[in-house]
Amino acid sequence: SASIVRELATLSNTQKMSHSTGSMAGASILRVLQVLSSLTSSVDDSNAGTERETEQEEQNIMQRLNVALEPLWQELSQCISITESQLDHTAATTTVPNVNSGDHVLGISPPSPLSPGTQRLLPLIEAFFVLCEKIQTPSVLQQDHANVTAGEVKESALSSSSKTSVDSQKKTDGSVTFAKFADKHRRLLNSFVRQNPSLLEKSLSMMLKAPRLIDFDNKKAYFRSRIRHQHGRQISGPLRISVRRAYVLEDSYNQLRMRSPQDLKGRLNVQFQGEEGIDAGGLTREWYQLLSRVIFDKGALLFTTVGNDSTFQPNPNSAYQTEHLSYFKFVGRMVAKALFDGQLLDVYFTRSFYKHILGVKVTYHDIEAVDPDYYKNLKWLLENDVSDILDLTFSMDADEEKHILYEKTEVTDYELKPGGRNIRVTEETKHEYVDLVAGHILTNAIRPQINAFLEGFNELIPRELVSIFNDKELELLISGLPEIDFDDLKANTEYTSYTAGSPVIHWFWEVVKAFSKEDMARFLQFVTGTSKVPLEGFKALQGISGPQRLQIHKAYGTPERLPSAHTCFNQLDLPEYPSKEQLQERLLLAIHEASEGFGFA
Repeated sequence: SASIVRELATLSNTQKMSHSTGSMAGASILRVLQVLSSLTSSVDDSNAGTERETEQEEQNIMQRLNVALEPLWQELSQCISITESQLDHTAATTTVPNVNSGDHVLGISPPSPLSPGTQRLLPLIEAFFVLCEKIQTPSVLQQDHANVTAGEVKESALSSSSKTSVDSQKKTDGSVTFAKFADKHRRLLNSFVRQNPSLLEKSLSMMLKAPRLIDFDNKKAYFRSRIRHQHGRQISGPLRISVRRAYVLEDSYNQLRMRSPQDLKGRLNVQFQGEEGIDAGGLTREWYQLLSRVIFDKGALLFTTVGNDSTFQPNPNSAYQTEHLSYFKFVGRMVAKALFDGQLLDVYFTRSFYKHILGVKVTYHDIEAVDPDYYKNLKWLLENDVSDILDLTFSMDADEEKHILYEKTEVTDYELKPGGRNIRVTEETKHEYVDLVAGHILTNAIRPQINAFLEGFNELIPRELVSIFNDKELELLISGLPEIDFDDLKANTEYTSYTAGSPVIHWFWEVVKAFSKEDMARFLQFVTGTSKVPLEGFKALQGISGPQRLQIHKAYGTPERLPSAHTCFNQLDLPEYPSKEQLQERLLLAIHEASEGFGFA
């Protein structure tokens, strides 16, 4: 490694890394470490005696090797830092096209192109990862989520005096070294993965143990790759269903609930009874939209809105609905099926429910999205002395909906711990009280519903696969972009028998730009079969055979005709109206009155 250290130092000092294309011995270092890694065992706590001693001795050898190679890793890190500064300069002077809208929502910077010389660093980075994988501590890598429980806050305050010695102990741990290296250089690492996605499944797979280090677009690519692999191993036949619009939930439930997980991985083919439409993609998209709206309607009693009435979580009183847990399993399957098919749903869950899907611990912080005022009260309890509050006990009042659904005699308060209604909350126990309240509201009160949903969801999407996302990313993956970008829609529209300069097209965009948020959603539903926007923006709209942008075709005939649409092709047939006013009146009538139902004209 000594010659590589000298070469890296020279490149760092001259700052010509991006222009250097000569060979480097990094590939040799990588091969040696890969062989050593294959000859060593992973530490297994269940082993005992001589086998355990051998594993520990191998680990000690790898630890010493890592220490011996420390100068190489330090020089590599320095060289990467210089490369990243050059990438920053390139990004500042270059317009990068095709920025993913989903990444923009999450605040992720657009990628910069890699220079030819940068590729020479990859074998050394891979070598570092191979070594770290043998000496890593998963518990350190997985500390991705900042939220902590009230009890942990209290415990942290009590143990702060001994924290220094623990930290100094961790500084020598290889996993901490990896975490620092990967966090510092995540931009270049993600650029390499973006250029060659298979790295995440091979030499850079250790990043999957710390998914916060992976950019959203790389996570999506990995997720879709694993889904395709899962789909390719077992070929499924088409999944055909025939439903009535007025009973879309009941018909879908009865036809799909007994199908095997393998059957559900087949290509969905939907027929709406009494309609002539043939499903080439558009009917499937509309089925997902209709089904999600009915499932999350208050009348179904399965989910309830919280916060500002725009997010959903399971209804603790869903037992009033017969077979409610079977329905929750069905809903879990349908959400997973939508993810499996790359379809978007017209629903947003609470942060805590996304965390349940991901297997991430929920805390009292998550109550803020469910009930902001109640969260403020809990926060006040933690920040102030509660000694004078004499009537605060380890119990909670029953919610209002339970009083409506059940007889008064059946409704009692809920004890957060045995005998809780007679146990007063004190200054010493208030952290426990806050955690128990959060556990009841976000988990225990809806535990059967959560378990049934996850049982169905994980039949199609394994927990370990979806857990690479955080709650915000999972929301985008399930529901798409929260806002419709007019400029992006206009820029990704193609015309037939019209041009962008045609008077009717000019009027059309003026009318659409003036749409309310609700009318814009109706317009998209009318033309594409869904009101949701793909994460990559309108350039990624799906048609009959893959990505297909919005199409506007001239419709011939009398100007009194309404605009019509072909959702399988994202196509709007627009007559050549004589005035902007008539175009506006006809288009609004079409999206309000003719947005559902398929037939042949």
